[in-house]
Amino acid sequence: MNDKAINDILGGVIQTVLDQLKDTTPAAAPACAGSDDTIPVELSARHVHLSEADAMELFGHPLTPVRDLSQPGQFLAEERVRLIGPKGVMDNVAVLGPSRSSSQVEISKTDARILGVNAPVRQSGDVEGTPGIVLASQTGIVGMEEGVIVAARHIHMSPEDARRLCVSDKEKVCVRLDSERPVILEDVLVRVNPEFKLAMHIDPDEGNGSGWTSKVTGRIVPKH
Repeated sequence: MNDKAINDILGGVIQTVLDQLKDTTPAAAPACAGSDDTIPVELSARHVHLSEADAMELFGHPLTPVRDLSQPGQFLAEERVRLIGPKGVMDNVAVLGPSRSSSQVEISKTDARILGVNAPVRQSGDVEGTPGIVLASQTGIVGMEEGVIVAARHIHMSPEDARRLCVSDKEKVCVRLDSERPVILEDVLVRVNPEFKLAMHIDPDEGNGSGWTSKVTGRIVPKH
């Protein structure tokens, strides 16, 4: 066998091996969020969600929409309530609609100290074992046995957003706020729903500590 024939055989063997390696090479992972993938950050001030029954007790009628909120289907109501706690009172507290199956009050830790309630940090809807409070209007009063929470930081996003940012529903991530006083917030819950619009929600205490303004955005960063 001459040298050319040997070289041709070796060349064929090498090409076959290369083709086999190519077939077994894992596919590249999808591109994830980079430094330019920012998330709008909104401040969620103290507010109340009311059940239909409690709205009727307080105002004598269902909630009256005044302005749409950033999340589709959510609105600021014309009605306002007074929060009455063991140690303090807060007037003119916003009510958000639509009505829910049960009433819920979302405040900051600073608000909780003023009112005199030991409100835990919880995700919305997780109210079992939380303190109660009294709600009052000019025409009615309602006593809540439970439902007062400090809303845990979270991000609303659509399934498309989740795929682009490489996160999943109920995952907890770290987010850097690109604010006057940059800070990384940990344990930020991801909420994915086709009806959601991309936005991160923090409370006033977190906003004040980071120098939040309406122009502040956040970026998901690796966990330490």
